[in-house]
Amino acid sequence: MTHPLFTKHEATLDKALAAIETRGYWSPFVEMPSPKVYGETANADGEAAFKAHLGKTFELDQPTTGETVGKERSPFGIALDIRYPKADPDALIRAAADAQAGWRAAGPQAWVGVSLEILARLNRASFEIGYSVMHTTGQAFMMAFQAGGPHAQDRALEAVVYAWDQLRRIPAEAHWEKPQGKNPPLAMQKRFSIVPRGTGLVLGCCTFPTWNGYPGMFADLATGNAVIVKPHPGAILPLAITVRIARDVLREAGFDPNVVTLLATEPNDGALVQNLAVRPEIKLIDFTGSTQNGTWLERNAHQAQVYTEKAGVNQIVIDSVDDMKAAARNIAFSLALYSGQMCTAPQNIYVPRDGIRTAEGQLSFDDVAKALAGAVQKLASDPARAVEFTGAIQNEGVVERVAEARKLGEVLVDSQSLAHPAFPDARVQTPLMLKLDARTDESKFTKEWFGPISFIVATDSTEQSLELAGSIANKHGALTLSVYSTDDKVIDAAHEAAIQGGVALSINLTGGVFVNQTAAFSDFHGTGANPAANAALSDAAFVANRFRVVQSRVHVAPKAAPAEAGQTA
Repeated sequence: MTHPLFTKHEATLDKALAAIETRGYWSPFVEMPSPKVYGETANADGEAAFKAHLGKTFELDQPTTGETVGKERSPFGIALDIRYPKADPDALIRAAADAQAGWRAAGPQAWVGVSLEILARLNRASFEIGYSVMHTTGQAFMMAFQAGGPHAQDRALEAVVYAWDQLRRIPAEAHWEKPQGKNPPLAMQKRFSIVPRGTGLVLGCCTFPTWNGYPGMFADLATGNAVIVKPHPGAILPLAITVRIARDVLREAGFDPNVVTLLATEPNDGALVQNLAVRPEIKLIDFTGSTQNGTWLERNAHQAQVYTEKAGVNQIVIDSVDDMKAAARNIAFSLALYSGQMCTAPQNIYVPRDGIRTAEGQLSFDDVAKALAGAVQKLASDPARAVEFTGAIQNEGVVERVAEARKLGEVLVDSQSLAHPAFPDARVQTPLMLKLDARTDESKFTKEWFGPISFIVATDSTEQSLELAGSIANKHGALTLSVYSTDDKVIDAAHEAAIQGGVALSINLTGGVFVNQTAAFSDFHGTGANPAANAALSDAAFVANRFRVVQSRVHVAPKAAPAEAGQTA
């Protein structure tokens, strides 16, 4: 029997299936905070809902020790003081196992239908979630609304539709007959049961808690698994709201809400996470964060299927351009957007030391560096405007990293603190840009410097630039590679460098599309082909190993051949 929530959302599911086939633009979730779409009072209601959490204990009816945890601090300087129910990992594992039985028995249409209903409810809560993302991550509101709300929901739906695309290929039953010549055929009736792997663990990050957390969470749910959501201690609220909504939908649909639970923790929870990650009951792990922690999970959590997104060194190769000003504006915005605190933000910009060709003639290396530096400085020249795309620095570690990076080379643009007109205590830093040389400084630019830090690197040639880009991505990991060239042969070589590095390539971006942005249903985020990530968001490989198929078969009499026309039975 078709589940009613599957029927309710089947039209959206069909459109999503078409979207992943065509890879064109499509989204069911409106990315702008439009009053016409979300309601005239949606923004005010969402902000009020966010503020109602401040200074209180977040109510969540799940297994708890009776104690509370929580030390989130807003990068914009306002007091949060939110406490969350403390959960014992053993209790959550038991609760997930108990809930798993009924959830597994419901079958794929129920898993997908409930997942889609959760997403519809999350979309209605986009403003509450947006303000929560803003004040835990430091993203400016527009980015927090888009990336934390509709774009995160897009990535979640993408995981759900890939899951359904794989699940629907497996029939519940099949009749098998093998001809035996003059003898009666061999006949078997077969039954195929989709069996979820077990309890999933989603380990959230502090910069994009929903955008990076939703794909694993919804991939687990849509393939029939229970899931424990463990947010980063610095960004609990957005995922706590998500878990609350998911539990409401599960309960209303007749399921044990412990299919989804929240494990909120205090800072410095590394030992707790490592102990939980290697528990035999944990069968799936989704992680976004540092290379150190992600590599530890890959090497130690052998009982689980582990999906990681870690650090990487994202790069830009400049060979030649038609319009240097347009290229510089685009690159500068990518460097400044959310203060470089994006896993896709560029870091190394390679420019031949002999300069580049432009439509106006040859530009020297110093001319190119000056153009890029000037574009960054122009973006930061108006603090009131700049803070709307730089946002705030999520944690003090980024500020310390900027101070450390300042010593690495010649400073082209120094990082400055900006006063936020709405939040006097906000932690805002403009981008730092330095000059390095490929001949002497490779050890400095082959590691990730997470935050508003970039290097313009002088190379011997475009060929060396591309060789560095491919080899660094291959060895150290990268999620993005960008190239600027008016030469088709260079573009072809850039494609080869991207394949060597297993990294997504963008070519000649000068308009309103930026290298650190990706579109769900069209762009694959990550490739799984270099150390920055072992999976892609999303493809079939991201979902297909979250369930297995168990079959049973029984010998039966062959089916009678249909009577020919004119014959009687």
